[in-house]
Amino acid sequence: MKLDNAFQMKEPDADSRILAFRDRTVYLKNEGEITFLKYHVWVEYCKTHHKKVPGLVYLFSVDDISFYLTELYEDVEIPGFMYHKLFAVRSMKPKERVFAATTAWHLYVWYRDNQFCGRCAHPLVHSRTERMLQCPVCNNMVFPKIAPAVIIGLTNNDQIMMTKYAGREYKRYALIAGFTEIGETAEETVHREVMEEVGLKVKNIRYYKSQPWGFDSNLLMGFFCDLAEEGEIRLEEEELSLAEWVDYRDVPDDPEGLSLTREMMTYFRKQREQGVNP
Repeated sequence: MKLDNAFQMKEPDADSRILAFRDRTVYLKNEGEITFLKYHVWVEYCKTHHKKVPGLVYLFSVDDISFYLTELYEDVEIPGFMYHKLFAVRSMKPKERVFAATTAWHLYVWYRDNQFCGRCAHPLVHSRTERMLQCPVCNNMVFPKIAPAVIIGLTNNDQIMMTKYAGREYKRYALIAGFTEIGETAEETVHREVMEEVGLKVKNIRYYKSQPWGFDSNLLMGFFCDLAEEGEIRLEEEELSLAEWVDYRDVPDDPEGLSLTREMMTYFRKQREQGVNP
């Protein structure tokens, strides 16, 4: 998959894809794999129903196919298409289209939440030269929100610390994670989050890789680290319902294959199977 996220002012062609969101749902067809609404289908629908084609905002291109954001009419009915919960989209295929949907959601949330200037309350306008919203009165500039966060593979020889969230829709195993705060490095975030969530000290922090996570407007940074000293797990119950050491042989083989968290779990298991530390 080749993503071109450079800002452009361009008109859609017949095969351009149209994305629309409502609450935390996205409009698409899912019959074995994701199909996005094509621009020519949307135009024909509007003509047939004597409706004006709503405005479009160019988002990005994937493999030379352009993606646009729009607002659909409340009563729209196109055969096979419906609004799907974003949480359900995570398990759909192919993953390249899941990524496109979540990246579009990332931009949609930014546009939705920044219609007015936070400084003077005047309506913002779209820049014609870059991906930015600007106030024509006070010149305040607003860029897409990207919140840095860390995913932490805390290991102790053949074991890795696995967690489950408290009060969230996601019920599978996860890793310790958290947002980077003002004035701290990503490595300092690792130390702080592990201490806050399970009450343990870490050492030998090493960077793994990063991943854009449009579901929550994040840039995720994955780190592995070692337990610095033995201690009792002190669970932060507002954040987690469970935290426990899991042997690499028992790390679940989750077929989701989308999140950095799942990748890091699998990577740890495979590395330990070869007698190597991640």
